[in-house]
Amino acid sequence: MARAATLEPRQTASTSLATRPAVERGRLGVYAAIGASVGAVPLPWLPGSLAKRVRGALLHDIAVRHGVSLTPEARAALADPAGLDAPRGWLQQGMRFVGVRLAARALTRFGPIGMVWPLRDAVRTFALGHLFDRYLATLRTVRAVRIDVEEAREVRRAIDGAFARAVTLAPEPVEEPTPVDDQRDAMTSLLDGLFSLAAGVPDRLVRRLDLAFDELVAASGHG
Repeated sequence: MARAATLEPRQTASTSLATRPAVERGRLGVYAAIGASVGAVPLPWLPGSLAKRVRGALLHDIAVRHGVSLTPEARAALADPAGLDAPRGWLQQGMRFVGVRLAARALTRFGPIGMVWPLRDAVRTFALGHLFDRYLATLRTVRAVRIDVEEAREVRRAIDGAFARAVTLAPEPVEEPTPVDDQRDAMTSLLDGLFSLAAGVPDRLVRRLDLAFDELVAASGHG
């Protein structure tokens, strides 16, 4: 039987976004915050299960807003925080949990570095929602209402691969506004610049992820 849905050539953003508006970033941010909090549960298996529930709810929320549905298998493939090729047995998952907790405990001894783990979970949850929303809004051109597991696996591979590839890409720079009548002293100007640079990190990360994701979907052989 032929597949009901495959990755096909993307439409232009101007055409797709006119009929498929993107999900609000504030909504994605709430899911990201919830995703960051579940990793603090000090029990094996439970954090992964909770994270999968949160990510699954996020994916369902986005899918509904684009008028499509996910099969249970497709939702599982997209939502699993461990990835497509992670060990599935209880023993292997337990051993992985112990290793992660030991690493996290070691990091917390270095003060602010202990924030790495919840921040990582927040970023990955946000990126999952953002890129899945981008796929439905601008890349998916098939008419099928249901996303099957094969399509979901292809999208998940592109999402996971975007993280590794984003660091090697250089999006076109965005022109920053300059003050018309700058009344700041040198120190204030320097500190304002540093804060502004930090505030722009999420946007720069999103643009790199978008570029990497688009390239991976186009190169998947199903575009």
